[in-house]
Amino acid sequence: MLFVTSKLFGFFALPSNDMLAAGLIGLALMRARFACAGRRLVSASIILFLAFGVLPLGKMLIAPLEERFPPWDAAGGAPDGIVVLGGAIEPQFVPARRASELNEAAERITVIAELARRYQSARILYSGGSEAHIAGALFEAFGVPAKRLILEDQSRTTAENAEFSRRLVMPKPGERWMLVTSAYHMPRSIGAFRRAGFAVEAYPVDYRTTGPTDLWIPFDSMATGLRRTDIAAREWVGLVAYWLTGRSSELFPAP
Repeated sequence: MLFVTSKLFGFFALPSNDMLAAGLIGLALMRARFACAGRRLVSASIILFLAFGVLPLGKMLIAPLEERFPPWDAAGGAPDGIVVLGGAIEPQFVPARRASELNEAAERITVIAELARRYQSARILYSGGSEAHIAGALFEAFGVPAKRLILEDQSRTTAENAEFSRRLVMPKPGERWMLVTSAYHMPRSIGAFRRAGFAVEAYPVDYRTTGPTDLWIPFDSMATGLRRTDIAAREWVGLVAYWLTGRSSELFPAP
């Protein structure tokens, strides 16, 4: 089951690649005996590229993910710890550029500067595999003492983020742990942490929509529209895959 769902995850998680593949297959068929079928595939590919690249369909797909968990409620008191999920650093550029390159999920990293100052007794765990030590250096540059940092550098998936983080900190009953990740990624992350037995509270960041009114505004860039669609599709497929393989507590986790 795990093998099958992982293959399906890879196939459906990037619709823009699928649309491109359909167009290329259509072009190849047009040069063979299947010119009619080829023209249909090319036409369908162009229409889908325009639909998902320009129309706000990607926003409509990603909005339910982002709105699933509300902003964190500070009324319950200061957290005992903060778990930050990786995905904001491009580690392959570090050796060549001698700099920590952040991608569009950078708020997962930058928000820690504020949270660390606000909650000075909270431990900070970064779970991000090969990114972990780069993130640790950034947090120290923000002024966070090394003794407050816990770096989890073995995980490769969200499920491993959850399991390996739990093993490292062994949270005690009654402790309050905050989970920082992109808003669209929060439902799958919460499901994985619940399955691992690690109770965390959502602190969503890195929103890709501005709210309900944004859902009717077309994208001003086809590349942006396709990127949003890919992100949303990856998360929806990931939710199904995690649920089918027992790596999430439920299909669409809620508060």
